[in-house]
Amino acid sequence: MTDPFSSDGAKTPPKPFTVEEGHRKVRSFVLRQGRFTPAQQRAFDELWPRFGLDYTGAPRDYDGVFGRHARRVVEIGFGNGEALRFAAQHDRDRDLIGIEVHAPGVGRVLNALAEDGSDHVRVYHHDAVEVLSNEIADGSLDEVRIYFPDPWHKKRHNKRRLVQPEFAALLVRKLAADGRLHLATDWHDYAEQMWDVLDATPGIVNRAGKRGSVPRPDWRPQTHFETRGQKLGHGVWDLLYDRC
Repeated sequence: MTDPFSSDGAKTPPKPFTVEEGHRKVRSFVLRQGRFTPAQQRAFDELWPRFGLDYTGAPRDYDGVFGRHARRVVEIGFGNGEALRFAAQHDRDRDLIGIEVHAPGVGRVLNALAEDGSDHVRVYHHDAVEVLSNEIADGSLDEVRIYFPDPWHKKRHNKRRLVQPEFAALLVRKLAADGRLHLATDWHDYAEQMWDVLDATPGIVNRAGKRGSVPRPDWRPQTHFETRGQKLGHGVWDLLYDRC
C-alpha cells in the first residue's frame, strides 16, 4: 500500500500547530497518522477531489467551492467524523467544513460522506490554526465546533491544549455577528480551563452564564469518546458561547 504522505505521494503531512508562550513555542498536538485501511486509502485516492480541500494558505472562495451562498459551520478535530456525519445528515441548509490532522479519520469520513451523498461538506487534512488564519475570512462563520479535544491531562502538558487565549481570540474573529462557539469535553479540568480562557475572551458571552454549561444539544450526537468517558465515570460538559 502506497503511503499517501510519502515523497512521491500527493499530500504532505501538516506541521504541528504551535502557540507562543512567552518566548517559547509549544505543540498543541502530536500528529498521529495511525494505520490506513485499504478503504481509507481508496477514499484519499478517489474521494479527495470531491470532498477534500488542499491547504493553499490563501483566502478561499467557499461560495465557489460549494456552488452556493450559505451559512457555514467549522468543526475542528472531527476525529472519526461521527459528529460531522451526523450534522451533514441533519443540516443540509448550511455548509460544513471539517478540519482534522489524523489521516485515518479523514479517510473514514470521506467514505461516509460519499455514502450519504453529503456534497455540502468539505474537509481539510491540515492544521486548523493555519486554515482559520489564512483561508477563512473574518466574520464569516455561523458556528465553530470543538468536540472532545485532546485533554493533555498531565499537568505538565496542559500548555499543549488547543483552547488558549490566542486561539480563542482567533475563533472570535472568524465568527459572524450572530455566530456561536460550541465546545464539549469529558475532562472537568479542561472544562475549567475553557471557562478560564473563554469567559475572559472579549467578543463572546457564555450562554449559560459565567462558568456555566448546557445539556447536550440535539445537534451534537453522543459520540464514542463521550460514551467511553462516561463508562470511566467522567462527566461531560457542553459550553456554548455567543458572539456579542
